[in-house]
Amino acid sequence: MISMNDFVAEPSQLRDEMLQAVKRVVDSGWYILGPELKAFEAQWASTCGFAEAIGVANGMDAIEIALRSLDIGPGDEVITTPMTAFASVLAVLRAGAVPVLADIDPATGLMSLDSAERCVSPRTKAVLLVHLYGQLRQPQRWIEFCQRHAVSLVEDCAQAHLANLDGAYAGSFGRAGAYSFYPTKNLGALGDAGMLVTGDQQLAERARQLRNYGQSVRYLHPEIGMNSRLDEIQAAMLSVRLKWLEGFTDRRRVIAKAYREGIQNSAVRLLSEPQTADAHVYHLFVVLCEQRDELASYLESSGVQALIHYPVPIHHQASCPDILRDPQGLAHSEAHAKTCLSLPCHPQMSDDDVATVISAINGFRAA
Repeated sequence: MISMNDFVAEPSQLRDEMLQAVKRVVDSGWYILGPELKAFEAQWASTCGFAEAIGVANGMDAIEIALRSLDIGPGDEVITTPMTAFASVLAVLRAGAVPVLADIDPATGLMSLDSAERCVSPRTKAVLLVHLYGQLRQPQRWIEFCQRHAVSLVEDCAQAHLANLDGAYAGSFGRAGAYSFYPTKNLGALGDAGMLVTGDQQLAERARQLRNYGQSVRYLHPEIGMNSRLDEIQAAMLSVRLKWLEGFTDRRRVIAKAYREGIQNSAVRLLSEPQTADAHVYHLFVVLCEQRDELASYLESSGVQALIHYPVPIHHQASCPDILRDPQGLAHSEAHAKTCLSLPCHPQMSDDDVATVISAINGFRAA
């Protein structure tokens, strides 16, 4: 079976380096807010050109801390997309703010600027822009949108590690960016981990305070914070895995290029190509099919695992029945959720694996 992810197949050298990193932390006796975290924060900031990088417990916390650092909370509205992991919207709710859902562009799956325009109100304080599937598209339009409406741009970069346009990386276009290092992400830890990035030193200082109980100096807590710290073992392993990220990303792009050139089935549609090769890192390679469930079953029988990201849009979740949304509705998001299917696109796939996936897709016959 060709799986969506295959950690067991990762290079033995990488596994050995991670074990050495764990031993280094254990031998040091320092497990929280220590030198491994500082080193990884500096490495990630240097890799992507960020002025500040603040390690936190997970990607959801990174979004919440970003919003709270911008004084966005109760009564404030944050425009975002229903086509995302639930954590994106949950972070807005945990900050005390009100999510407002804009529809997507059906060609990309990303939030529609026109729909977002219809969601603006006097209470709008931010846009949470999700770089879904690892694609970075037209960030300048979102910068201009936020400037025009005098609101903050916050980027959800959970799937967009190393995605860049002309050398400007995801997370560098808004007031702050939030990364997840969940194990399945392009840069993944062996547990939960996250990072807030920003070019604003004052915002960074407040984020560091919020992640550590709201503590300014030891035993002084000028505000109510949270316990959200990227631990030393995960930071050490991320430092190791970061050295492999560029090569792994290149392999994802090679696989995606093969899919784009090889998939020839009128029942299966591809999302539009990225602006540039560097602007998409293919955390997920997503196709659209009206007979999505039948296609998934057919692939399974052909030895190919395929998953759905995401089958239930946010406004259809039982916990969010009355969530605010585009007054014209979210029809494109609903259609996307019914037809989207993610194909395996991980760096451990062989050329034979890729050919098998393409052959299976092309062999599917819609009813």
